[in-house]
Amino acid sequence: MAQISVNNLGFTYEGSWEPVFENVSFNIDTDWKLGFIGRNGKGKTTFLDLLRGKYEYSGSIGGDVLFDYFPYEIKKDDLEKSVSELLEGWKPMTEEWRVLMELPALKVPAELMYRPIGTLSFGERTKLMLAVLFSGDNDFLLIDEPTNHLDAEARQTVKEYLSSKKGFILVSHDRDLLDAVIDHVLVLNRKNLEVGSGNFTTWWENKERRDSHAKAENEKHLKEIGKLKSSMDRSSRWAEKNENTKIGFDPLKEPDRCAGTRSYIGGKTKKMEARVKSYQVRMEREIGRKEGLLEDIEQIRSLKLSPLEHPKKRLLDVKDYSLGYKGKELLFSPVTFEIMTGEIVFLTGANGCGKSSFIKSVLNKIALAQHADPGSCETLLADAGAKDLSDLIDEKGRMEAAPNMIVSYINQDTTRLHGDLTRYAQERGIDVTQFFTVLRQLDLEQSAFEKDISTFSEGQKKKVLIAGSLVTPAHLYIWDEPLNYIDVFSRMQIEELIEKFSPTMLIVEHDVRFKEKFATKTVGLL
Repeated sequence: MAQISVNNLGFTYEGSWEPVFENVSFNIDTDWKLGFIGRNGKGKTTFLDLLRGKYEYSGSIGGDVLFDYFPYEIKKDDLEKSVSELLEGWKPMTEEWRVLMELPALKVPAELMYRPIGTLSFGERTKLMLAVLFSGDNDFLLIDEPTNHLDAEARQTVKEYLSSKKGFILVSHDRDLLDAVIDHVLVLNRKNLEVGSGNFTTWWENKERRDSHAKAENEKHLKEIGKLKSSMDRSSRWAEKNENTKIGFDPLKEPDRCAGTRSYIGGKTKKMEARVKSYQVRMEREIGRKEGLLEDIEQIRSLKLSPLEHPKKRLLDVKDYSLGYKGKELLFSPVTFEIMTGEIVFLTGANGCGKSSFIKSVLNKIALAQHADPGSCETLLADAGAKDLSDLIDEKGRMEAAPNMIVSYINQDTTRLHGDLTRYAQERGIDVTQFFTVLRQLDLEQSAFEKDISTFSEGQKKKVLIAGSLVTPAHLYIWDEPLNYIDVFSRMQIEELIEKFSPTMLIVEHDVRFKEKFATKTVGLL
């Protein structure tokens, strides 16, 4: 067992005035299974890049260990190559037989090693990369969000596989995965990096107890600071009032005073001012000390939603419905269900079974039902990539949507996002002020408001989509994998929102705890 020692680490991106890390120090053991927890855009991936030596930094990172990183890069020219061919570039000097030895635990057929990677599903690529990652010796592994876009079965396989391994940092926002896999946490707070033992739930319970105590201490310190500031203000006014008595007096009202009194008052005031100044210095020092005691507590701020009430209780009626693409078989077996007002319906199924295609079909049916304003869903359909469904020529069964229904939609795909946030809001008829307010509540940095959305991290892009949905009053909220890349704290904000406002929803989401908490109905596409 070796140690990785981080001492006085500092890093700031070129052109930025705000440091990402400043005077960060901690030690970790190389046989730990660390879960890396923190808000989106706060520096988790940046820290992994620093460990890999990708950027220059101040301070030191020490330890006799090699780092390897998931996911491996797949270039456009790599899509025609197999993992066997890419192996030397991904993990030099690794023997292929060692990768093959890892495959059974990941439930991957060996023949996938030799197929072009462009023909593999996202889940198959993920499992093969993990097999390569864990096929070396004496590496400390940096695993960045391995379960995004994976279906429930693939997630379970990856969870079981990682729980049998050690010696890694796992960046994930999946609480179920973290609880099953990790034995230590590395937490990126607002001002520091914290290391602790236990899984996510252990850390969270301890954090809640600490935060409760810290909030009480904060309130006490704030009251003391208020008293000290009031005392400083009284002392200042006392000296000023005494100084003012030097200037002018009424002989009839003050017969005991004479002109010589002025110099006496002046001398007395100077002494008083010196004492007050000394007192103020002490008070300011004490206030600074008290303010330094205020804890850096991660606040989970409440979000708001404005669901609309539709005159019809049944918003979507699906009867023996399936669909398929031109020249191909149906994507899934026919399904029958309905969405009633107040229900939260989860679509489930393996990757590639047609969940997103089903959602595009739903959006198209809703657009066709907009008799009053057929063009009102145009931007929505464009965002979903469903504006032209001419290739969906084979529909079986029946799907009917309530007329004049307003939908708020989150696409799983963020590649369409570009331009600044103001333009994004204006193109969708969103109130800019409300949109910005929700983004701040989701902890998007103020500095990001002037940047092009295409430069955001994946988590920040998802928050743009979520904020846009939340400020759109709607009868039905359709969310396609909304929580991919979204940090734990923001997930809790969204859960609190759904509990409070009870919107009608159609959701595709693989977060086990999220689904267990909210699903009133589950529709499996097989």
